[in-house]
Amino acid sequence: MPHSDTQTLPHPNDRLDDEREPDERELLEAIIPLAQAGRRFDQVLAELFPDFSRSRLVSWIKSGEALLDGAEAKPKQALRGGETVTVWVTPSIETTAEPEAIALDLRHVDADVLVLHKPAGLVVHPGAGNPRGTLVNALLHFDAKLAELPRAGIVHRLDKDTSGLMVVARSLRAHSALVEQLSSRTVHRQYLAVVAGAMVAGGSVNAPIGRHPGDRIRQAVTEGGREAVTHYRVRERFRGHTLVECKLETGRTHQIRVHMAHVRHPLVGDPLYGGSLRMPRGATNALAEGLRGFKRQALHAESLAFAHPVSGDTLRFEASLPDDMLRLLAQLREDTAEAAAKGLK
Repeated sequence: MPHSDTQTLPHPNDRLDDEREPDERELLEAIIPLAQAGRRFDQVLAELFPDFSRSRLVSWIKSGEALLDGAEAKPKQALRGGETVTVWVTPSIETTAEPEAIALDLRHVDADVLVLHKPAGLVVHPGAGNPRGTLVNALLHFDAKLAELPRAGIVHRLDKDTSGLMVVARSLRAHSALVEQLSSRTVHRQYLAVVAGAMVAGGSVNAPIGRHPGDRIRQAVTEGGREAVTHYRVRERFRGHTLVECKLETGRTHQIRVHMAHVRHPLVGDPLYGGSLRMPRGATNALAEGLRGFKRQALHAESLAFAHPVSGDTLRFEASLPDDMLRLLAQLREDTAEAAAKGLK
């Protein structure tokens, strides 16, 4: 199993060049679901390959690069269901962010995927407030060919102040396969979180998540939201906090943060959902200082497993906790031990 230590990996310019010809087309395949019988080819194609624009997909149908059962079709052609769709994709620039020489903590690299450890504080995608200095900028410096993939190959993301493992596609076939695995919930994603309150036991949260009705920055459990399921169990219990292991079935924005707050165990340090600081009675000076100084959500993507999009082999990765969370846990353990010696709860 690949281990979690940082590896020195070659730059793509130094290897794999024979596997990534600059003008090589890539073949994507999918089966039309039987439930889509009677619908138009272009409509269903847009749902099967959502990372490409409708206009681009229609142009591929008209040019014969998108085929039904190996034959050309019209965009408005009605489907039977069960047909095989093949799409020959010619690489083009999908991402316009600028490459930047930002160090990456790479755990695995091959011709189709890479796995990395994202540190807390690194934004994933460029945006209005972060046009540079993001993971996308770093990835484009590592491999310029990623500009030809939707979102530079990123198929899932971590919040700026969440640390941990991410998988990135390096080819269109890998991108499509990973998106399908995420959609079918076969990617294993496990997180560690330090939450307020001493949990009695684990459980599951099945509560839809959508945009907060009064705050566009926040998400919330809301009746009109999208399905969201989080499973959690106690890894270690302290007198006023708990180290929790969380497993995602779905991947909604801020999902673990929203769900833990929903069950009244918000993440330590969470600026959006954490609420007021909860300090155990008679806390040690070290813990009091540690809790007041922890300025990010205490959340880390600990493990990741998925089927390799080409070989089908299961790849598993683990990443140990970052130093700030290790310090916090040490302070919590010390406080719990001292409180027990004094007879405090």
